[in-house]
Amino acid sequence: MKNSIVDKKYIFVTFEGFTFQPYSESDVPDIENMQVIGFSEGKDTKEAFKNLLLNQQYLKDTTFNEVIAFELASDKQDVFTIQT
Repeated sequence: MKNSIVDKKYIFVTFEGFTFQPYSESDVPDIENMQVIGFSEGKDTKEAFKNLLLNQQYLKDTTFNEVIAFELASDKQDVFTIQT
């Protein structure tokens, strides 16, 4: 029986960057946070990052330096709201 490697799913994020809240009129960012760079698949993080750069070539033109990979355990999503 042939041993096949199943690609894992990853999310790539960076701590570089800032976010403004909706409707903000400030010139100063409201929140320092993580930015989602993208999603990709591969046998490991290195292959998935290589695939991300191949499929999203515009990322090479950004000024992000440090990107962090997290393996996604499932496709399950939960949606939450902050305001009730």
